[in-house]
This record gives sequence, structure tokens and C-alpha cells, in this order.
Amino acid sequence: MKKILVILFAFGYFLFANTLPSSISTSVSNIKEGQIHVTANVPKGMSGIIIHNYGHGLSAITHTTISLGSGQASIQAYTTMQHENIPSIKTAVTVGDKVIFGNFYDNALLIAPNQNSYNQITKSFHKNWIHPDAFALAFMQNGESSLSLENLKAFSKLNQIGLVLLVDKNKVLILDPMSKKFLGALNMQTNQANPISPFYARFNQMDVSTFGLSEKSYTPYFESIAGVK
Repeated sequence: MKKILVILFAFGYFLFANTLPSSISTSVSNIKEGQIHVTANVPKGMSGIIIHNYGHGLSAITHTTISLGSGQASIQAYTTMQHENIPSIKTAVTVGDKVIFGNFYDNALLIAPNQNSYNQITKSFHKNWIHPDAFALAFMQNGESSLSLENLKAFSKLNQIGLVLLVDKNKVLILDPMSKKFLGALNMQTNQANPISPFYARFNQMDVSTFGLSEKSYTPYFESIAGVK
């Protein structure tokens, strides 16, 4: 009877444990047809970086990558830091290069309908939470009226955000903004009364006309989220 209870408890924990993706370190084992093979099975959609070791204590990020699943990943140019005075790295990917998927997964942005749901989720997970106030400011200054994968990626890239969580009606979606792929969902019920449109931020008390955006141009929160999905 004890054994049965232990098995049931372990199975129940597996079903109901809600966790967020974390970084995975691996290395390039093979290169073929513009893709790399890595030594770990990384979930599809996770973005990351490729690091080349030049020896003598010198290493550098040479490329970005997105997991394609089954131990395969893309090779993409590293464009995170662009400046006319910084030379572009032209080093080719080689076997043995280090690969870190989810290198900024400690930094997360939560898009929620109200302060209650925002507080519930941010208190449940230990992350460096980037407050949506910052995204709201960029959102208004850019004249946006609804969420999109593109505006989430642009903001995340500028602020080194690795994960974006979006509160849906019955779950919390987990997005890698660099790959623009959803990695999964959390089974969490949140208080969604009196949602702020288009998402929770403390700018709701401000006169948004200062930014050239009227209240009428806002898209309701869940319609905006549906557009992202």
C-alpha cells in the first residue's frame, strides 16, 4: 500500500508541478547543411547563443541559434550588439563550440490583465521580472495598439529578456520572444476581474494622449493576446 501511495504522489506531482524553462548548456557535436547537432536534447523553440573558444582565455559569442528539436538547431548571425565601432565576428561555427540555450531565461516579462494576476504569478517564480511599465512605455511611444510577436521580440531583444509569459483565460502561455515560439503553458487559474486594456501596467492612470495614443485605439486584452497566439 505504501508503494502505491508513493507512486501516486510522484505521478501527481509530475502532472501538477508548474515550472518555467531554464537554460541548457551543451556543445556542437556535428555541423551539416547549415544546422548544428548538439549533445543535448533541447526542447524545440528555445533560443540561445554559440560561443567559440579561441584559446589563451579568449572566447566570444559568434552566432545565435534556435533549437529545432531532436538535438538539432539553426545557425544564425549574432546581431544582438550592433555598433559601427565594434567589428563583426566572422568566425565559423566549429565542432566543440559551446552552446547555451535560454541564456537570458532568468529575465522575464509578464503580460497580465490586472495587478492581482501579475502579483500572483511573479510571487510564484523566482525570476528577474521586468515590470510591464517599461514595455507599456515603449508600446505607447511606438504607437502600438495591440500585442504582436514582433513588438514583444523587439522589446525583449533590447532589454535582454529571455521569456515572456502571457496570461490567457485558463492558463499562462510561455513564449521565447527571440524564436517567437511558445514553449508550453502553466496550468494556473488567476483572478482576471477588471482587466486593464491592453495589459496591466501602472500607466493606466496616466493621460496616454501625451504619447499620441487615445483610449479608443486600445484593443481589449484578450483579443490582443489572441492575436499573438
